[in-house]
Amino acid sequence: MSTIVNIHEAKTHLSRLVDRAAKGEEFIIAKAGKPLVRVAALHPVDGRRALGGLAGKYALPDDIKAPFADEIATLFLSKP
Repeated sequence: MSTIVNIHEAKTHLSRLVDRAAKGEEFIIAKAGKPLVRVAALHPVDGRRALGGLAGKYALPDDIKAPFADEIATLFLSKP
């Protein structure tokens, strides 16, 4: 069940309530005891990212470093 917060309390503690919502807690803002809106995070809050989302969409050449070999050697081997 969601926590119900009156509108005055929501205005007074907005930053704190937004932080709680961003961490996954949902709450309802009410006016005169009547629920008006539900506040919840926009994105999932589990913190995990799916790996491989771009798999198969792009092809990298086997010699990807070849065009930059001289520049890379200069950056790492030159003395300041």
